Amino acid sequence: MTSLEKAKLWLSNPFDVETQQKVQYLIDNHPSELDDAFYKNLEFGTGGMRGIMGVGTNRLNKYTLGQATQGLSNYLLQQFPNQEIKVAIAYDVRHNSKEFGKLVADVLTANGIKVLLFKEHRPTPELSFTVRDKKCNAGIVLTASHNPPEYNGYKVYWNDGAQVVPPNDSAIIAEVEKTQFDMIKFNGNDELIEWVGAEQDDVYINTCMENSLYQNIGRDKVNIVFTSIHGTTYTTIPKALAKAGFTNVDLVKEQMIPSGNFPTVESPNPEEPAALSMAMDLAKITNADIVIGTDPDGDRLGIAARNLNGDIQLLNGNQTNTILTYYILEQWKKQGKITGHEFIGSTIVTSDIFFDIAAHFGVQCKSSLTGFKWIGKMIREAEGKEKFICGGEESFGFMTGDFVRDKDSCGSILLACEVAAWCKANGKTLYQYLIDIYKEVGLFNEALVNVVRKGKTGAEEIRQMMSDFRENPPLTLAGSKIVEIQDYQEQTKFIASENKKEVMNEIPKSNVLIYYTEDGTKVAIRPSGTEPKIKFYFSVKASIKEEAEFNSITASLNEKISQIKTELKLA
Repeated sequence: MTSLEKAKLWLSNPFDVETQQKVQYLIDNHPSELDDAFYKNLEFGTGGMRGIMGVGTNRLNKYTLGQATQGLSNYLLQQFPNQEIKVAIAYDVRHNSKEFGKLVADVLTANGIKVLLFKEHRPTPELSFTVRDKKCNAGIVLTASHNPPEYNGYKVYWNDGAQVVPPNDSAIIAEVEKTQFDMIKFNGNDELIEWVGAEQDDVYINTCMENSLYQNIGRDKVNIVFTSIHGTTYTTIPKALAKAGFTNVDLVKEQMIPSGNFPTVESPNPEEPAALSMAMDLAKITNADIVIGTDPDGDRLGIAARNLNGDIQLLNGNQTNTILTYYILEQWKKQGKITGHEFIGSTIVTSDIFFDIAAHFGVQCKSSLTGFKWIGKMIREAEGKEKFICGGEESFGFMTGDFVRDKDSCGSILLACEVAAWCKANGKTLYQYLIDIYKEVGLFNEALVNVVRKGKTGAEEIRQMMSDFRENPPLTLAGSKIVEIQDYQEQTKFIASENKKEVMNEIPKSNVLIYYTEDGTKVAIRPSGTEPKIKFYFSVKASIKEEAEFNSITASLNEKISQIKTELKLA
């Protein structure tokens, strides 16, 4: 069926008059936009869906959200027969998020399902926490994370507070795909809605403090700058910092105003230094020791600290997680809590430094596919047998403990500020502490390249790039021979020295390739699951003995990464 044929189906019932008028306008005036809006169905993937808002099967709107929620409702009713079913719903600051939240609640209640609906914007990790705290059967959050303003999204959580994973994810997808638009129940029952307010913030913040703080040293001496970058954490982070005793906190006031337009930044992504530029400027005035920013739904955090030259510098996600992980494990070791049955969580595209840190402290490091839902799955499978300590991935996400089953900026920020305070009390900076860690386990240097390819033709280009890298891999990278190729789509590991492939099926299939060279260089390649881009992750390493060597060794490693980018035709 062509895009035009699919669009014409939206010109009659069950679609409302406003939707029909918008579709007709696209048919009459914007054929290329019409094609992009209808050429495929917006995929309800293993964690939900994310897309541009507007009319069409490839857009996020009343009907695609309704279809997803009706399918989820059907599955919940199957899984929990003759029970009261409860679903918690939160939403971020994006355009239409609040309205979408109520729409989703209406579909659930129309199916007889009780809803705990937040009254106002709340961070995604608070939703994850609430699912567990209120013993809900599932949770939903309306968010597109750090995507541009025209996007919104829909993420589904299961009763353990983690995003859905097999077998629930595929079963929900099957129900969604069976749901026709005329099968959606939109007439909700407000009597089945329980409104959730600020009282839940206190429960969440208290639990973050209990699980993320270890020692009260110098909290009133460390200087902190925080920005929510117009996102949801304006509701929680300032309150949490004050409650924990961090008294010197300066807020970027212009960015504490929630807005789906994100007016002061090009992108509300704390992975990008530009998103924290206002906070860094404020840090120069306040002489801050640490700068922190969060993304719109408050699960990711970016941290900047003073480098060896005294300038505020954004740490990458691996560096932030290295600091937090090492510090936590130091505290656990001091408290005698490491018994040999503990583990930390990471992902296959995250730095391998976490395997070395884990070995240094005598705990296990478990690796998963990209996404915290897989770390959540690790935790669920280990319950009663092994203790989860912390986990993170390179894309600026971290979690302390298992009370939240997703990346959590609140607990992570409290911990980061404690580390900064402890460092200052001991006459060093966060950056110097990071170098101390590198002296123990090796200096790992990472980089990320995103190649954006939008629309229908872009998706085809990305598929071709992955095919080329899979079928014609390089033999060397920066002069070092490739010794191993891990292909998670084929679930094979190619060992070059033996010219053979081995089965590698501990981790589910995913379209990811990883090259390893004989000097420990790692390059991972994967298409993004949420954005029109293909990602290249680079990791190189060296030993370091003295702080004075750090800048020169880092420069050498950066040059090595630049050489690899050129060889892969990315620069």
